[in-house]
Amino acid sequence: MNYALRILLLDDDAFMLDMLSDMIAGLGYANVHAATDARSALKVLPTFKPDLLVCDLSMPEMDGIEFLRAVAERGFAGGVILLSGMDSGILRAAETLAMAQGLTIVGACSKPLSRAALADLLEVAGGSPAGGTR
Repeated sequence: MNYALRILLLDDDAFMLDMLSDMIAGLGYANVHAATDARSALKVLPTFKPDLLVCDLSMPEMDGIEFLRAVAERGFAGGVILLSGMDSGILRAAETLAMAQGLTIVGACSKPLSRAALADLLEVAGGSPAGGTR
């Protein structure tokens, strides 16, 4: 399948955001928007129309749970990958809450995410890299 998956990355850690962006680009996905705060990410939702959100849970001002609630209220129908440096219990609770909001969780992963795990999650989300393979 030659599908240009639109991916919105959200992480307040600029290093993590750059690392994710580089891994995704290296896997052949070009349609990516990165945001360092939830409010910025919410602003680009209507115009960028992502197919997939990759969202950190622990962020200042508006955390990942609040962001996902706001996204669900806006009718987001794409997939979500949750990322967190917090313990797995918090990650699982966030996954349950997101699903209760009607969101489709593609994966809930601890940081840092490996390139292979990311590639698998992107494939599950419904996209093969535009014009390429892994």
